[in-house]
Formats: sequence, C-alpha cells, structure tokens
Amino acid sequence: MADESTRSPALIADVLPDTLCLMPIPHRPFFPGQIQPVVVNAGEWESTLERAVSQDNGLLALVFVPDRTPGELPRERVPATGCVVRLHRPPQSQGNHQFLVQGIKRFQITEWLSHEAPYRVKVDYPRSQGDRDSHEIRAYAMALINEIKALLPLNPLYGEELKQYLSNFSPNQPSLLADFSAALTTASGDELQDILDSLDLLERMEKVLVLLRREREVAELQGKISGQVNEKLSEQQRNFFLREQLKVIQKELGITKDDKTSDRETFEARLADLRVPEAALVKIEAELNKLSVLEPGSPEYGVTRNYLDWATSVPWGKQSTDKLSVAAARDVLNAHHDGLEDVKARILEFIGVGVFKGEIAGSILLLVGPPGVGKTSIGKSIAESLGREFYRFSLGGMRDEAEIKGHRRTYIGAMPGKFIQALKDVKVENPVIMLDEIDKLGQSFQGDPASALLEVLDPEQNSAFLDHYLDLRVDLSKVLFVCTANQLDTIPGPLLDRMEVIRLAGYIAEEKLAIAKNHLWPKLLAKHGAKRSQIRINDAALKYVINAYCREAGVRNLEKQLSRLIRKAIMELLERDLARLSISKAQIETFLGKPPFSDDKPIRGVGVVTGLAWTSMGGATLSIEANKIHSLNRGFKYTGRLGEVMRESAEIAYSYIMGHLPEFGGDARFFDETLVHLHVPEGATPKDGPSAGVTMASALLSLALGRAVTDKVAMTGELSLTGSVLPVGGIREKVIAARRVKVNRLFLPKANQKDFEELPEYLQEGLDVTFVDHFTQIYGSLFSS
Repeated sequence: MADESTRSPALIADVLPDTLCLMPIPHRPFFPGQIQPVVVNAGEWESTLERAVSQDNGLLALVFVPDRTPGELPRERVPATGCVVRLHRPPQSQGNHQFLVQGIKRFQITEWLSHEAPYRVKVDYPRSQGDRDSHEIRAYAMALINEIKALLPLNPLYGEELKQYLSNFSPNQPSLLADFSAALTTASGDELQDILDSLDLLERMEKVLVLLRREREVAELQGKISGQVNEKLSEQQRNFFLREQLKVIQKELGITKDDKTSDRETFEARLADLRVPEAALVKIEAELNKLSVLEPGSPEYGVTRNYLDWATSVPWGKQSTDKLSVAAARDVLNAHHDGLEDVKARILEFIGVGVFKGEIAGSILLLVGPPGVGKTSIGKSIAESLGREFYRFSLGGMRDEAEIKGHRRTYIGAMPGKFIQALKDVKVENPVIMLDEIDKLGQSFQGDPASALLEVLDPEQNSAFLDHYLDLRVDLSKVLFVCTANQLDTIPGPLLDRMEVIRLAGYIAEEKLAIAKNHLWPKLLAKHGAKRSQIRINDAALKYVINAYCREAGVRNLEKQLSRLIRKAIMELLERDLARLSISKAQIETFLGKPPFSDDKPIRGVGVVTGLAWTSMGGATLSIEANKIHSLNRGFKYTGRLGEVMRESAEIAYSYIMGHLPEFGGDARFFDETLVHLHVPEGATPKDGPSAGVTMASALLSLALGRAVTDKVAMTGELSLTGSVLPVGGIREKVIAARRVKVNRLFLPKANQKDFEELPEYLQEGLDVTFVDHFTQIYGSLFSS
C-alpha cells in the first residue's frame, strides 16, 4: 500500500493537520501533485485566506462546487472528497486574488466545524487502495505513459505539464501518475470529481485511461482540422506572394502593365473596332484621360471605369446584314403560325417594302390583340425572317422613367436605360426590340415612362436618342421596334400616334385545331419527354377540347389543357404499364373533368336578343334581356355594371322604341303603363361602349310586341335617336365570336361593310350578314314568321 504524500519529496517532513479551512473552486477539482494558479473573490474569501496563511501554515482544503451563488455554500452540494493544497504565493492585490497552489493529498470531510466563512472542517486522509507493485497496475501505468507520449506532439502544453510533474515527483508513483494524467485532460468537472473520489487505484487508472484516449482522439481530430485550414491558407498565401512577385518581375521587364494601363488599353481596343460619332468620341477620350490620372483605389476611378465600360460596349456603327427576301419571310411565318393570314400579309408587305427599297429602316409596329394569340412569337418570327438579333423586355408595371432613359450619373449604382442595355447585349445597332405590354405602363412620383418612350418611338427623334447616364447621342433609328398590347384605351394618344397598329383578333375553332396539331401538341410532347408514337390524340378529341374547354380568343388555355392531357396520359402509361396510349373524345372528360362550356342553345324568348361585343380578351357574345316588372306605373331601369356610354345607349334605345312603337305594330300605351327592366348578363364584368344600342332596342321591341327573335341571330351597331345605325369597331373579333358560338345570321352597320369584306374568306364563309343603316331594316328580319 502506498500514500502519495509519503512518496513526495516536497512533503517528507510535513505533518498534515486534521482541521483545515475549506474553500470551493467552480470549474474543476484540484488533484494531488498539480501546481496551478487559483483565482478567488477577495471580499468573500479574504478571511479564509488569512486564516489559512496564519494558522494552518498555508494549507487549504479545496473542493469542487460548480454554479454556486456568491456568499452561500450549501453543505449538500459539497463533495466528500477534495484536495489539500499549499499556498506558495499568498495574495497581495485588491479585488480578485490569484495565488499559486500545489496539490498535496486527498482528504474526506468527516465533520463541519463552522457554517460560515471562514469555513472549518475536520478531515481524514484516506489511502489509495491497491498494490502499486502489481503487474496489472504497472501495465496500466505504462499505458498511461504511452497515451501521454502520444499527446505530446499534438499540443506543446502537454510537454510543459509533463516537465512540471517530473521535476516534483517520481514517475514510479502510480497514484500521482493517475491524478496527473486526469489533470491533463479537458474532461468535465463531474468526470474529474469521479476520478478524485476513486480510492481504488486500479479503478482510478482504468477511468483515467479512458479519458486520456478520448483526449488523444479529440486532439488528433483538432490537429487534422487545423492542418487542413493551415494548408488552405498557406496555399492562398503562397499563390498571392507568387502573383505579386510575378507582377513585379513582369513590370521590371516591361512585359505587362498595371491595372490602370490595362483598363485604358482595353477600352481603346474596343473603340478601334467601332465607328463612334465625333461628338461621342470627344467625350469618351476625355473620360479616358480622366481615368489615367485617378488612383485605382479611389471611388471616382470605379465610377469612371464603369462609365467607359458602358460607353465602349455600345455597338457604334456595327450592324447585322438583313435577309431581304419575301419568300423566306413567308416560309418562316407559315412555319411558326397557322391562321392570322391578314396579319402575316401585313408583315410581308412591310418586309416587301424593305426589299424594294433595299433596306428596312427603323419602324414601330404595334401588335394589338387578346392574350394568347401569338403577339410575342410573331415578333420573334419577324426577327428570324430578317436575320436580326432579338431582344425583349416587358413594360408592364414600369413606373420609373430612368428604366427608359437611364439614371443620371450622380450616385453610386447609376445605370443606362433598357435600350442601351439591349444594344450592349445584342452587339448590333439594328436589332428587333420587342416592348411587351406597352398598354400596362404605370405612373408614379418617379416619372412617366410613357412620356419617356415618346423620344424612343419617334422615327424623327430617335436617331439622336439621349441616355441620361451616358449623356451621349445614340442612334436608334436602325432598330425595328415591335410593341404588344391587349387594348389601345390605356395607351396615351401621342404615343399611339407614333406606332403602326396591326390587330390580331384571335382564332376560330378550325385555326385552333391546326395550331394544336402542328405546333402545340408536338411541342408539349417534347417538353414532357414523350414520343408521338407513345401518346396520340385524334381530331375529334382535339375539337372537343377546343369547343368545350377553350373558347377564348387565344390558344394559351388550349396549351394548358393539352399539357394536362399529356400529364394524365403519362400517369396512365406508368400505372397500367402500357407502351402507347391513344386519347379519344370519350376519354377527355375523364382526364379534364366536366367541360365549362356546353353546346346548349343560347337563351331565347320574348325580350332576349344576342349582341356582339369587343373586349380586351377578344370578341364575345352577350344575351341582353328585357322584362316587364308590372303595369302599375311607367319606368325604366337597367343593370349589369354598365358604363356611362352603355347607359346612354340604353336610354337612347328606350326612347327610340317608345317613340316609334306604333310604327312597328305595337300598342303606344305599353311603355306608359309598364315598368321595364333591362339587364346585361355577367354582371360582375364592367361593360361599356355604344355598340349594344341596336341589341338593346331589339330586346325592348321584342318585349313590347311579345314576339321572340329569330333563332341564331346576333347584331352590333350604335343606335341614334332617329333610328340610324352607326358604325362600330372590332368587326373581326365580333365575327369570330359569332362563329365560335355557331351563330350564322348577323346584323352589322352598313358603314362597316368594308371591314367585313376585308376579312379572310374562311371567316365570311357560311355567314348570312345583313348590313343596315336604319333600325327599321333590322325590324323587317328580326322576328320569325
């Protein structure tokens, strides 16, 4: 049996007392043989330290008590085992006291002699249990030494601790070796207290060996991580120094230039390939000279460099060669678009003029039509047919005029406008630039973009377009501008006056069928990774989808429905393990659900007449209803969210029919004794315009005469108080709407006959159209015999 105190050379003559002053330490327990500084609060432990120095010969009992409230020492939280230490440097400073202590021997508290500072306890000094000369303990001692040796290369601090241990104790003392090894680790306070509590030497050495091995694994991992980080940093530093040395060597040999010279040469090289106007060249050279005198690290250098980067990126004088061929343009348009024959003819005329003239100067085309009719794709086709670069950006919701004319170069982050950015991207002066959604420009405190576009879209002004950022005159007259809009009402008059309007009215069912077969279905199959042989659809199914699910003017919804069909078909192929699938008309409702439209006959009856209307979504049909409320007094009311012009049309129709009812064979007293209600369905949709005048008059006349209107008849036209039928707009859209619902008998204003005759033959085919200039002509054919 061995006691570590009897083996310690420093303590041979010491006689340890059985009564000691007690002091808690918060972070980790103290071990015999350990020499460490300890920091304590002077105000709380001043009396304890003085008592230990004066009466106990500098001996003090240290115990591990974590998370203790200052001024309190709960006895139940004080462990039974601690370490007697000797104070080597008594504290002298104010505030926190730091003093050096040397661990001497374990103790166990047997009795508390005082319950307030300075705390006094009666202690016993237990001996370590076990034969230190046994083979097993020697083996554990060697294992501990080997683990310490493994730790030495990983952290230099372990070496300092080992030197301190060897200078005070013999390595043949297993108890002190175990305690020293435990003190080396970064284990938690509770784990170390467990080591301090272990009197059995073999058990203690087993626990310490586990802690040392864990410590070595953590140290190795930390060393590996540090090595990887240092390797990366060293590589970066090495590369940095090598690059700096290379720059210096190259500069000395005249092989390379500094960043400032390199930037200037880059910009000058760009200018060498451009034909810059004299006025712009003078300003660019002034900025180049300014760049030469600025320091590269200054903010002004970055601003000037950015300006020169933009100014030299504008393709001054660089143009692509146009492919002036009407035949080639016709092939491109026909390959990309089915239907729209009048639109394609107008575009071919435009290209034909360019062929005849030898060049296509900058023009401004405005494609107006409902969503999904192919306005954007037509712009791409024009660019492809001419062999020009294509650039598109949307004006929808744009509220800042700086997006058009650029930011002034007065603050960090200023940029040129969209048109200079477009020229930089396409690298030529004569691209096709598409301005989408020009009817949706906004206004705000930041300016009016629509007014800023006036200079851009005026062929007389855009040859000297001034961007605020560049402050240079840029020639936009070679650009072909193609604008798109859903309606003209929201486009300012001065802006609309600068553009040539081409209307796209929409598609009838036959055109949609051709588009679906030739364009949409193959494109969607490729998009979903399917082959034509795997998923097929017949014409009857396509017609059913078009008529029952997609009656809008465009084909965007048709594309969505066909995409749904393909997704459903792919699921069928996967779930049923099929090689191919053919979609028939009978399967459409299974895949797409119940159709939103049906082939039911339009509303018929006394006082109901179908009118033709134009909307931003294309043509539409409206069944206008007139009904008798009661015969108690005279009156007239109308509903259906009618705009001001439409309400006036209703008043005119009421006045005209009431004043001329006897001429149509009706009772003159009908309106004197009747409250009449006129309603235009789809009340949630705002409606306005004069073209429903004849329809409202016909509904009121039908109500007054008590006779139903002839089946499958529709009409449009503005009505005057004298019964004259005045011309209206949107004839193409209205004719397509009538064909869509299979109404083949139409009443149109006489003045619109030329508009109808300009329609393609396939739109006129099968229609019975009566052109009228007075309402009496409608009355003659309005009612069935």
